[in-house]
Amino acid sequence: MNNITKKTNPWAWIPTLYFAQGLPYVAVMTISVIMYKRLGISNTDIALYTGWLYLPWVIKPFWSPFIDLLKTKRWWILTMQFILAFALAGIAFSIPTSLFFQLTLAVFWIVGFTSATHDIAADGYYMLALTEHEQSFYVGIRSTFYRIATVAGQGLLVIIAGLIETGTGLEPAQLTINVGPNYSNNINLPTFANVEIDDKAEPYFFYTTPVVNAGMFIDAVDNQQAKERIALIEQEIKASNIANGFVTNENVSPDNVSIQKTKKENGFTTWVRDMFGEKREAVDDAVDNAVVVAVRLSQPPAANETKVFNLTFKEGDQSIKLEQNKLSPRFEFNANNWDKPAYLLFRIDHKIKSETSAVFEGASGNIPFAWMIVFLVLSVFFFAVSIYHNWVLPKPTSDHPSKDVSARNIIREFFETFKSFFTKKQALVAILFMLLYRFPEAQLVKLINPFLLDPIDKGGLGLTTGQVGFVYGTVGIIGLTLGGIIGGFVAAKGGLKKWLWPMAWSMSLTCLTFVYLSYAQDHSLITVNICIFIEQFGYGFGFTAYMLFLIYFSEGEHKTAHYAICTGFMALGMMLPGMAAGWLQETIGYRHFFIWTIICCAATIAVCAFIKIDPNFGRKTVDNKED
Repeated sequence: MNNITKKTNPWAWIPTLYFAQGLPYVAVMTISVIMYKRLGISNTDIALYTGWLYLPWVIKPFWSPFIDLLKTKRWWILTMQFILAFALAGIAFSIPTSLFFQLTLAVFWIVGFTSATHDIAADGYYMLALTEHEQSFYVGIRSTFYRIATVAGQGLLVIIAGLIETGTGLEPAQLTINVGPNYSNNINLPTFANVEIDDKAEPYFFYTTPVVNAGMFIDAVDNQQAKERIALIEQEIKASNIANGFVTNENVSPDNVSIQKTKKENGFTTWVRDMFGEKREAVDDAVDNAVVVAVRLSQPPAANETKVFNLTFKEGDQSIKLEQNKLSPRFEFNANNWDKPAYLLFRIDHKIKSETSAVFEGASGNIPFAWMIVFLVLSVFFFAVSIYHNWVLPKPTSDHPSKDVSARNIIREFFETFKSFFTKKQALVAILFMLLYRFPEAQLVKLINPFLLDPIDKGGLGLTTGQVGFVYGTVGIIGLTLGGIIGGFVAAKGGLKKWLWPMAWSMSLTCLTFVYLSYAQDHSLITVNICIFIEQFGYGFGFTAYMLFLIYFSEGEHKTAHYAICTGFMALGMMLPGMAAGWLQETIGYRHFFIWTIICCAATIAVCAFIKIDPNFGRKTVDNKED
């Protein structure tokens, strides 16, 4: 039982605490990438330097013992939130400088380590400030608000930046791409030869035409000829944009990125394919259509002035995609190139069967200012939430630092923390549970989107990008969230031991939805939505048991550090199977791959059979009833 000096309703702090836990992670891992892309950093540098920013969350178990030894978890939470507020402000004020890339990267590292430390403290505090029953009840709530933070970070904050971009600088230039079977699908580089330019006092961006009508490749298409034509157009666009100074050679990916090198298949892969692979007739790869649009300025800017043009998707069908990986959609116009065409390439999903459209917007606003405001908003939020949490967070009497904080004791306790974790009762079984409980889902989650997108002749469902965005990004998230909340509610009523088996079977049997979809190849959106909802609900419901077991196994003297170690095994259990999932699916096909995931459910059920759980854990009893 946790004795708490000040009883506070958990609803007053759990949502804000886990919302605050999710935001810095999104800022470091997602927002940083978008910001650097908008500020003109090359794809190579973005991938290289931001990839390392994940390191703090990978190695956080190694300094988790210090969180247990020094100060209280409450102190760590408040201090880390206060540091995050200053660090995010540091990013904001570094953006307008000439060394913004180096400075912001350095501060992102600080944000990463501070956020990972905050995660350790918050998860430890959650176990100290709540009874076992409350921990079970709110486990779905905390996950929900963490997910809300990821949506707010990737969605709302990016929207704020976009609104500021379009609200400053030149008037945004809108472009509409219409796609339909009655339009021509010729691919060529347009010119402004026959375009009438309005004589305006101020310069503005304009396209060869503000409305582009693009055709679709219909059935009888020479795929090889189409591929070669599109590849040639890509090279011409890249060469022209670089030669005219709109982009630098570092802002676009090298030509050989698009070349598919034929790898020699090893003997083991051949054996797996022959023994377990689907027998499908070879078909030519379908080819997405493409359309090229040119943009330029109406008048020259000042001699030392640069007008930056950034094109982004605004609304409509996301199956009409702006090419951003091999070609840059960000151009710099100056007095030397203002009257030359800068080219944009759009890809049109070959699976589109009816007329559709998408709207894009070219903004030239103050991009550094826009992202400075975004990080200032984050900074203000963390200042506010640190003050709020200083007032609202209860002070459990069990949340106390070590009495002896000498260097010798710290070193001894550091090693004792790891020793005590691996010498706990049923430690080996528990580690196997952490690694294998999500074994089927770890593989499945990597292939859901590819399966939905791949064409029928390759074993997929042939959905468009826009349809997948709705199905998985909306219906799937709703199912996942509801499953987590309901899972927490029932676990709080009956305890983890009672609900372990229903949750394990829920995690397992819902994978059958993809076996059905792969064999029926029913691409009706109603059917797909129902199946995705069931699978994601089952995963969210079953994942509750996993999270509660991590809390249960972490109980003891070093619960904060032990929980951090558990999350390390959790990440490993998702990473390793996921790495091999793509190879396996390509080797044996979707149908047999999904059957394989059902077979892997045996691992989930097996590890549940060996773990031992206190029947009262998570359930409200007389002993853990709130005072």
